[in-house]
Amino acid sequence: MVVPAHAPRRSIARVLPASPVLALFTMLVFTGVLYVSEVVDQLTGLRLDADGIVPRTVDGLDGILWAPLLHAGWPHLLANTVPFLVFGFLAMAGGIRQFVIVTAMIWLLGGLGVWLIGPEGTSTVGASGLIFGWLVFLLARGFFARSGRQIVLAVVLFLIWGGILFGILPGAPDISWQAHLFGALAGLLAARLVAQADRRRSRQASIAGA
Repeated sequence: MVVPAHAPRRSIARVLPASPVLALFTMLVFTGVLYVSEVVDQLTGLRLDADGIVPRTVDGLDGILWAPLLHAGWPHLLANTVPFLVFGFLAMAGGIRQFVIVTAMIWLLGGLGVWLIGPEGTSTVGASGLIFGWLVFLLARGFFARSGRQIVLAVVLFLIWGGILFGILPGAPDISWQAHLFGALAGLLAARLVAQADRRRSRQASIAGA
């Protein structure tokens, strides 16, 4: 008996990673890299914080690659740890490939935004740009994908962590609102592009099944 093939379920509609243990392990390793970087910075006196994003300088461009891995001391890193783990874990719901693409987009576009408009003569470090990008990605993707479960997750995340979004506004001089803003914008763009790509795959699968 031959029956029509079902279109694959859209990965963007998933709330939790398909392999939660693997996703958690990946995020723990990723977080461990941040801690190792801070230990090296503290014990060696290499002043790694100076290797962050230095706006509008050629030498400061490579800081886009390193800045999310560096932190201005233990309090800075500890404050970022829980949201980094939670948002990164949830952002893996669409699979590791999607996670890598979304993270790379937030990492690079967010860093480039800091390089373009950040305060002159400063070095911006920290994973907060990634955190804001992942959070906005998680808040927006359910609406772009028209996924009720993802929207419910977005509401829960907003109720718990929505207050940090005020960080996109200029405030304390030692906090990079530019990293927060451009990370958030990159996360929004990523959510839109992922939803569009997923809908295209679903249509193609439906046509092939027909």
